Amino acid sequence: MDMATAPATHCSFGIPIHSHAASSSSFPNRLDCSSSSHFPLHLELSTISIFPRSSSPLKGSMDRVCARPDIDDFYWEKISTPILDTIENPICLKNLSLKELKQLAGELRLELSSIMSSTQIPLSASIAAVELTIAMHHVFHAPVDKILWDVGEQTYAHKILTGRRSLMYTMRQKNGISGFTSRFESEYDAFGAGHGCNSISAGLGMAVARDMKGRRERIVTVISNLTTMAGQVYEAMSNAGYLDSNLVVVLNDSRHSLLPKVDEGPKTSINALSSTLSKLQSSKPFRRFREAAKGVTKRIGRGMHEWAAKVDEYARGLIGPLGSTLFDELGLYYIGPVDGNNIEDLVCVLQEVASLDSMGPVLVHVITDDNQGVENNKRSDITDGQEDDSIKSNFLHYDVRQRTYGDCFVETLVSEAEKDKDIVVVNTGTMMEPSLELFREKFPDRFFDVGMAEQHAVTFASGLSCGGLKPFCVIPSSFLQRAYDQVVHDVDQQKIPVRFVITSAGLVGSDGPLQCGAFDITFMSCLPNMIVMAPSDEIELVHMVATAIHVNDRPICFRYPRGALVGRDQTICDGVPIEIGEGRVLVEGKDVALLGYGSMVQNCLKAHTLLAKLGIEVTVADARFCKPLDIKLLRQLCKHHSFLITVEEGSIGGFGSHVAQFIALDGLLDGSIKWRPIVLPDSYIEHASPNEQLQQAGLTGHHIAAATLSLLGRTREALQFMCS
Repeated sequence: MDMATAPATHCSFGIPIHSHAASSSSFPNRLDCSSSSHFPLHLELSTISIFPRSSSPLKGSMDRVCARPDIDDFYWEKISTPILDTIENPICLKNLSLKELKQLAGELRLELSSIMSSTQIPLSASIAAVELTIAMHHVFHAPVDKILWDVGEQTYAHKILTGRRSLMYTMRQKNGISGFTSRFESEYDAFGAGHGCNSISAGLGMAVARDMKGRRERIVTVISNLTTMAGQVYEAMSNAGYLDSNLVVVLNDSRHSLLPKVDEGPKTSINALSSTLSKLQSSKPFRRFREAAKGVTKRIGRGMHEWAAKVDEYARGLIGPLGSTLFDELGLYYIGPVDGNNIEDLVCVLQEVASLDSMGPVLVHVITDDNQGVENNKRSDITDGQEDDSIKSNFLHYDVRQRTYGDCFVETLVSEAEKDKDIVVVNTGTMMEPSLELFREKFPDRFFDVGMAEQHAVTFASGLSCGGLKPFCVIPSSFLQRAYDQVVHDVDQQKIPVRFVITSAGLVGSDGPLQCGAFDITFMSCLPNMIVMAPSDEIELVHMVATAIHVNDRPICFRYPRGALVGRDQTICDGVPIEIGEGRVLVEGKDVALLGYGSMVQNCLKAHTLLAKLGIEVTVADARFCKPLDIKLLRQLCKHHSFLITVEEGSIGGFGSHVAQFIALDGLLDGSIKWRPIVLPDSYIEHASPNEQLQQAGLTGHHIAAATLSLLGRTREALQFMCS
């Protein structure tokens, strides 16, 4: 069907979407749902489904999600959002004028502010990217065009515009929507946002697959300035420049930096001249002239092409911001900077970028402001200030009384660092734990925050150790996965004493499987020279910090979970180094021995209390070390008990596997002892509260007690514990 004569199509709320001929674009600027020649798949506007019917994480959710949230289900602020109320999916943005898009941006920002005030989920990154999100969905044609995001925190406006508005208040809750993009959640989420820096690599793969399959969809990847600290971003850019596939990379630059000294320097400015130059750089006539000039210089030969390329790079360096030629060197055509909070500029530039069939990889540098619209979106405009003060007071009170393992670790390390000037900290990850601020304030010259550069952090810490310092490399469990090669070759193989502090170990509640620290016990304990330990409470954590400081001949690591401390009213004294590989017995019993590792020791003690009420006395032991194991303790437990149950908040192949390996080789399994492991299930556990996740994983005190009763043949009582 000719696009110029195609009939108008209507969104489900009645706005007509007209089609027109596009001169050289692969896709029309206005979507024609009646034509199948331009798209490889059909969109049924009245049945946009967020979750696949067969695997929806929202039990009982409707296949069709309304644009307006259900007032009966959620506390809903009375905010006037007339345009947003009509948006059921991105197709409905196609016929909106620039004036209407600007109004939609204001309404969407109000919506996000209301969600933030009700859920206490930080949404500032998404609020800053509202105009960018609207512009991308206005210009490109998702889900046919693929839009990939680097980090989940920027995607909440995207979630609202793609049919999930009514579910935003369930975000990060059990059976609710994810705080990140998810291929299982929506067809508009082309790829799962991981720990950052993956969108260009995945997008380039999709672009190459598109070219090989002969398709024509656009691939758009969004990265943030914080994720540009990761090496994978530049690896992907370099490969994109080499392959020269059509790919749009949007750098969403909020001008944040981990380094205060950098923030004090000059920032990229946005003004009328930069806006005009960005539009010129992205315009079809300019790029056609540039390509034609390249062709002429190639035909002339005798070095003319190389000379012209240098002139082009120099000229573009003059009109671009500092560092913009880096992207050109990597093979990406740089456009920018563009005002990321100006709908008109964004739409203009993105339409030009989308209009050419052969453009190669392009990077659009967008500057966004986290404070955009804050004055108009304060909660005091929605609710009275007295309620706001009350909520603030409650949360401050909550923060004061909830001390975490991180607080305990940092306080201990500060105390030790005052006595030992060689102690330094290397921090890595998407953000710094608030507790680490104390160490940075006390010892600013001994604190190194490298951001999302985990590979560098590990080898950097190894170098610090070789130089005679005592580095503590603080890294979340799930981020340590990205630096495993460096852990093996740059630390363990060379027996360099780097002290790994593995945070967010085990289940992490609302962050779900993405940040879950399920695998560190397994992949750290298989290394020949690594000492692997885990504290059962804050007192043990203090002792393990002291232990790590005194180990100077090999690497050592310890893990601790998120959340509050055990809460025992004990004064934390100076740490005393633990003898390497020495566990301890906490409670003497008979028949059954519960051998816990790390935080699961506390749940073993809870199981002991439950079983004691039934007249069953079990032994509870704290392993402390996964490697080396306390061989003497294991032999003692196997000798005096009929059953041995190992409990850990980690995956298969961890602590329990090391115990099984030893007792099998030692011949203990040939006797009367029977061994059972309790570990995390061999599946990813979705976001929920920490207690709900433990319940689902079968790691609560009740589950451990039920496993014990089952071994003792008391099946009925075991079932009662499982159901309670």
